[in-house]
Amino acid sequence: MKKIFVVLFVSLSTCLFAQGEIERLTYADSQYSKIYLNIKNNTKVLKYISANGSELKIGDTLILGVPSGTATTTTVAGGSEGTVGVARANSKSKSVFATILMGKQIGFGTYISTLSDDSNATAKANMQGEIVVITDMRVYHKGSSKKPLALAVLLGEPNGRAFGLNKYMSINDYEKSVLAGEILTKNAPLNREQAIAKLKEAKDLVDLGLMDAAEYEKLKTELTPIIMKK
Repeated sequence: MKKIFVVLFVSLSTCLFAQGEIERLTYADSQYSKIYLNIKNNTKVLKYISANGSELKIGDTLILGVPSGTATTTTVAGGSEGTVGVARANSKSKSVFATILMGKQIGFGTYISTLSDDSNATAKANMQGEIVVITDMRVYHKGSSKKPLALAVLLGEPNGRAFGLNKYMSINDYEKSVLAGEILTKNAPLNREQAIAKLKEAKDLVDLGLMDAAEYEKLKTELTPIIMKK
């Protein structure tokens, strides 16, 4: 029994629990029942290691990627009461961020709950490429308290200004935002496609005389393991 207790304690201590706060949490921890069952909704996270290996801390900067959602607005003209004619509906679609919302919509400081799909609250396409700063990170269970955790992130403007009428933006599931390509992290490891693109770009620079052959070979050595891993 003593050995079993020690193993369980070591496993749980990987999160470094504190009252209402976790010093370090990994994506694997957030999906492991022995750990997430001991974490309450709205627990603050100081450092998070994501599924792709990137490290997030409060104060770090992120980049808004490419919006993956679409919002459609419909206006109806004609066919009003007392007139003869056929009403016409005109629909317009525009790109929006599906996983990034304007304002503190995920309940930071209170109870974090899932969000309704309100396209009026989503970040617009013109926010693409914006640099944002992590001002808070919280975890919540994806459903009941027996479900795995999702990381919610509160984003601010690096210079303390507002995003239009809103001072903050919110992400209610960081991993979903990354998978959708809507959030880019500066320290995320390169995937195979990115490594190939980077090596091709370097080869072009060598051909243009803008990079030394030795520098290219060094980069090739670093990227080859990533490219060959399928």
